[in-house]
Amino acid sequence: MVLPMSDLLQRITIDPNQMHGRPCIRSLRVTAADILGLMSAGQSREKILEEYPYLEDADIDAVLAFAARQADHPVIAAE
Repeated sequence: MVLPMSDLLQRITIDPNQMHGRPCIRSLRVTAADILGLMSAGQSREKILEEYPYLEDADIDAVLAFAARQADHPVIAAE
């Protein structure tokens, strides 16, 4: 089942008192950057879910959606 973007993004939580305010998955102590780092190193979705059994498939979708949103911010260069 594919969750709507708004539902996916609700899985990413930001709390200044947890993990120094880094975006986390469902208030767990697993950051979006942790999962992105594993994926960029070639770790499969299946292996990540195996190593972090408390994560759900939709959590990985949420991390990817969050990263895509963050990467889409315009940058205005000063001249």
